[in-house]
Amino acid sequence: MIICICHRISDRDIARAVREGCASFDQLQDDTRVATACGACHDCAHQRFHEQSAAGHRGEGLAASAARTSGA
Repeated sequence: MIICICHRISDRDIARAVREGCASFDQLQDDTRVATACGACHDCAHQRFHEQSAAGHRGEGLAASAARTSGA
């Protein structure tokens, strides 16, 4: 789904940026220009960024837990 029409940034683009290490919404804006033109998408983009960040942290926790359990 396109989040930012002005710069054609999708929810997948935001998820990719988070997976690649984007640590803050400000950094996301610098890297992708999302929510930097008209501003209409700011709240949605901000929410998606935080959802993706939280999902990534949960995934890291599960992977680390599985590695400890398996003895890796």
